[in-house]
Amino acid sequence: MNQSVRNDLIPAVPAAPPDAAIPQPAPLPADPGAATQTLDEASRDVIARYWAFLPCAGVGARAVDATRPAHVPKQYQKVAGWPLVLHTLAAFMAVKPLAGVLVGVSSGDDFLQRYAHAGFAISPCGGPTRADTVAGGLRSLLEQGAQRHDWVLVHDAARCLIKPSQIEQLMQECAADAVGGLLALPLPDTLKAAKIDAHGQSRVSTTLPRVDKWLAQTPQMFRIGSLLDALAQCQDVTDEASAIEAAGLHPRLVAGSSFNFKVTYPDDFALAEALLSQRIAAGDSQIAIIFDESARD
Repeated sequence: MNQSVRNDLIPAVPAAPPDAAIPQPAPLPADPGAATQTLDEASRDVIARYWAFLPCAGVGARAVDATRPAHVPKQYQKVAGWPLVLHTLAAFMAVKPLAGVLVGVSSGDDFLQRYAHAGFAISPCGGPTRADTVAGGLRSLLEQGAQRHDWVLVHDAARCLIKPSQIEQLMQECAADAVGGLLALPLPDTLKAAKIDAHGQSRVSTTLPRVDKWLAQTPQMFRIGSLLDALAQCQDVTDEASAIEAAGLHPRLVAGSSFNFKVTYPDDFALAEALLSQRIAAGDSQIAIIFDESARD
C-alpha cells in the first residue's frame, strides 16, 4: 500500500453548489481575554463531517522492557494476539458516523501495509513532535477532501481500550459545542506537588485541591481549521486541547472511562492484555472480523 494518503480510502466531499460558498470558522482569538467561544453562526449551520486521526509515529521506549522486542515501537507490540494499534483502529472503524480514519506514521514506516483495509488510510506525516504529526495529518485530511469546518477526533494510538460507544458519546456531546471537547476523568486521587531535596530525592511540597482537576484522555474533538490554526501558534503542547486553550478557548470535558488509559509503562501491557483478551473471549471486540486472521502473526 502506498504510504501516501490513499484517495480510495477517504470518501470525497460532495461538491457544493456554485452559489453555496462554505463559510470558514472564525479565527481563534489571540487575546485570552477576548472571551469569545463562538464560531460564526453561518459556519455552525454548515453540515460538518467527522474524521479520526491517530498519531502513530512515536517509539514509546518507556513502555518496552526486557520481555518485549526493544526494536518494535509500542504501538506495534502484540497485545492479546494483535498489534496494539489494531485494537485502536478496530474501535474507530466500527463508528459509522466517521467519514474516514487516517493514521499518521513516520516516513518509511510500512508496518500497517500488511493489515491494509478499506476502513483506514495511512499518511507519512510523522514529525519530530506530536504537534507536528497532528498538523501534518490535518493537512493530509484537507488535501483529500475534508473541509476546515469538519470535525476531527485525534486519538492516541496507544489508548487501545477505547470503545466505539465512548467515541460516539464524545461526538454526540460536542457536535453542537462552539469549541469542541475531549474525554477526561475527574481526578480520583489526592494530588501532591513535589520538590527535590538536597539528596536528590522527591519530597512532597504541598497537597493540591483536586475538586477541579481532570485527567485528559483522547479522543479530543475540534474543528479541523481551528485546531490547525491553534497548532501553528502553539506547538509546545502534549495534547490538542492545550493548543486550543492557548488560543483563549475552553474545550468541553466529557466524562470518559478509567479503562481508556494510555499504554505508557511495562505494567500497562499486562493490564491491557488481560482486558482485551476478556473482551475478545466475550465477543466484545471486532478485531478478528475486521482484520485478516491470516495476517495476525
